[in-house]
This record gives sequence, C-alpha cells and structure tokens, in this order.
Amino acid sequence: MAQKSDKQLVEDYLHGDEESLQILIKKYIRPIYGFVYSYIGNPYCVGDAEDITQDVFVKVWRNLKKFNSKKNFRTWIFSIAKNSAIDWLKAKRTVPFSAFENAEGQNVFLETLEDKRPLADTVFEKATVAQIMQSAVNKLLPKYQAVLSSYYNDDLNFREIAQKTGEPLNTIKSRHRRALSILKKTIPEL
Repeated sequence: MAQKSDKQLVEDYLHGDEESLQILIKKYIRPIYGFVYSYIGNPYCVGDAEDITQDVFVKVWRNLKKFNSKKNFRTWIFSIAKNSAIDWLKAKRTVPFSAFENAEGQNVFLETLEDKRPLADTVFEKATVAQIMQSAVNKLLPKYQAVLSSYYNDDLNFREIAQKTGEPLNTIKSRHRRALSILKKTIPEL
C-alpha cells in the first residue's frame, strides 16, 4: 500500500479518521523536536524542547480545520514550531550576564547599561552651588562681573576681553584675580 501524502492525511483526519493524525504526528515529531531543540539553543533543559514540541502538536490539532489544503503542510507545521519557540524564548529564556563577556572578560552589556548621567543629588548639589556662585557674582562690582562673564560665559581670553573693553591687558588680569579673591572670601565653603 502506498504511503499517503500529508494533504491526504489531513483530509482523512478531517473526515473522521483519527489514525491519520497519529501518522502525521509520528512523521513529524522528531523533525519538529530537533528543530525546536536547536532553535531555542538550550542544551541544559531537554524538557523545554519537549514541552514546546508538545505545544506545537496541540496547536496543530486545534487548528487543523483552518489549514489551507493548497499550502504545504510541512511548511505550516514548521512555522507553528518556529512561532512557538519564539514565544517560549520571549516568555521564559533568561540570558546570564556572562554570555555578554568578550574574549578579554569585559562585560560589554553592563558597559552599555551604565548610566553616565549624574545622580539627582549631584545635579541638585551642582545647581545649589551654581545658585550660590551666581548670587555672589551679582554682588561684585560691575567691572568684576564683566570680566568674569566674558572669561567664563563667553570663553574669551584676557587679551580678547582687553580688546573688547578697551582696557589694558594687565588691568583685565588684575580684575579677574581680584574678583576670584573676593568670591573666595564671600564663599569660603567652596
């Protein structure tokens, strides 16, 4: 007796022949298990591959009535297996951090997770210091404020400040030193 095609087995099962489904399961159980086992890449737990394979055949049984007989049964069942494996990987699989180590033993994953932004308390502290500094600078004479603002905010050097203000270079340097000295006395904790 000639072996029936997958298409014929599906049609026979849908017409009440339970044995046809058993034949399909026997034909595909090993290939599906092998596919799932290699797809999930989990050699430590054979049970996972078995569970997924069982899930595949439950889905096949439940959806066999929806199978389009114009399509290839093998392709259909393997797509169910692939989707089941993907679902399992999304839901269950954990990846040890050691899997992200390179040949030198550096964990590249942890390096990408590291948040280089300052912590909230550091940001608050810097903002507080900036506020104290600005308050102290505002109390300086305008000639000192102008030099500090040009130097620190506008990134001008002393020569450029002298040219901008029309003051001698040594006067600008002196005002800068004097302004810093006043600030140090005004804000001793800094």
